[in-house]
Amino acid sequence: MRLRIEAEKQLGNFHFNINADITDNRIGIFGESGSGKSTLVHMLSGHMHPDRGEIFLDSDCLFSSSRNLNLRPRHRRVGLVFQQAALFPHLSVSRNLFYGYRRCNKEHRKVTPDELIAVLKLDGLLERGVRNLSGGEKQRVALARAVLASPRMLLMDEPLSALDDGLRFQIIPYLKSVTEQFGIPCIFISHSVVEMQLMSNRILTLQSGRLNEETTPDQLARKTMARSQRGYVNLLELDGATSEGGLFAYRWGEGRLLISDGNSRSSALFELSSRDIILFQKHPEAISARNLLECRVKETFSADNRVGIVLTSGNRQLVAEIVRKAADEMQITAGSTVFAAIKASSFRRLI
Repeated sequence: MRLRIEAEKQLGNFHFNINADITDNRIGIFGESGSGKSTLVHMLSGHMHPDRGEIFLDSDCLFSSSRNLNLRPRHRRVGLVFQQAALFPHLSVSRNLFYGYRRCNKEHRKVTPDELIAVLKLDGLLERGVRNLSGGEKQRVALARAVLASPRMLLMDEPLSALDDGLRFQIIPYLKSVTEQFGIPCIFISHSVVEMQLMSNRILTLQSGRLNEETTPDQLARKTMARSQRGYVNLLELDGATSEGGLFAYRWGEGRLLISDGNSRSSALFELSSRDIILFQKHPEAISARNLLECRVKETFSADNRVGIVLTSGNRQLVAEIVRKAADEMQITAGSTVFAAIKASSFRRLI
């Protein structure tokens, strides 16, 4: 998918002005509240038109002030999933799902309802009223309703922000599997760096109604490391767990990781803060942390008064974080060997 947008809009004292040309099927829009994320969503969907500019999706013009062209929302075939599920309360789950499907021209229908219902595990919910659904179930139904309309592009405007962490990370695998399995380009809007890491390949960061930069999830996590409460969040997909002394042992790089919050399923996703990794120049004689990894320093990077240390073991990578003075005292540079200590309780299982 190629998205080109050059648009301006004055909303009271807020001036929105963006010029971007990005090619990817998984685009993230990142920014704090009031940065213009929702304004951009409404412009792309056709529910708000710019004062001037142009919007192109692939080779099709959705809006052009110079051509006096503004496609209506239904003609843009852009699916929407918002913070709140916004389901029709008087309709069953089944009737909610098929609302968009029946309004989609037959020649545009590319998603098979039964297949989508199976992917999102909605089989047992079809006859329920939407008032009898949990928050996570409502978001899955809202996602299915948007996808069944066979959109050319799916806009997700902070669809997880109203959910607690448990539900949030249950929903993310469904979001990823649906967009990947049915080949639907996705624009994911959020102010969460972790959600950007999980849901996007390329990111546009907005600030005060303007494009601040185009970046990658890793670069965004590095840049925000120092001011984030959790530092750089390492995301680890692990499998092959075995039980060992009340802990779960996972293969990782040239060694293994012992984790207290593990499980015996085939795979799991964990987060680990860069601030929970303690570095040593030499092998310590004895420590209470259950994980001690011999790692090579791939590179270092600066974030305010902090230094990020990119560690490698085999084909695996972690980012640790220390203050600049500690990095200078330890003489850590690319190619150095260090020992990384991590408590088994420092890993947080997401999925």
